[in-house]
Amino acid sequence: MPEKALDEIDHRILAVLQENARIANVDLANRVGVSASPCWRRVRDLEESGVIARYVTLVEPVALGLQVSVFVQVTLEKQIETALGQFESAVLARPEVMECYLMTGDADYHLRIVVADLPAYERFLMDHLTRVPGIANIRSSFALKQVKYTTALPLEASN
Repeated sequence: MPEKALDEIDHRILAVLQENARIANVDLANRVGVSASPCWRRVRDLEESGVIARYVTLVEPVALGLQVSVFVQVTLEKQIETALGQFESAVLARPEVMECYLMTGDADYHLRIVVADLPAYERFLMDHLTRVPGIANIRSSFALKQVKYTTALPLEASN
């Protein structure tokens, strides 16, 4: 995807949409200081260029009984293309895996898992993660408290 040159108005639009993606176009236009038609065109251009990837609803995990966050470090036996592909396919198939990153350093992957309770994590671990071929080591750390969580990117850093 080619990088789109963003100006200050684009940054203001993105800041407001990261805060409230359901804002009416007229209200968005007022907040960023442009009229409604150019604002709508800019939003459409941001969508078409891939700057805005999608719109989602953020659901409170505890409201659904998903009270446990686990950060998992996975080390593979060999970091070869087939092993990486097998692991990534297995992870992509599991809804408990909220994030997965291929890493440098001691572990090959870092995952963030969200489950209802410790027995649910044990089932995920035993029934799914440990059955993925090529895993050498799994280390789990349980979050005690969420100090900060945001989905908004730091737009001022991209100026």
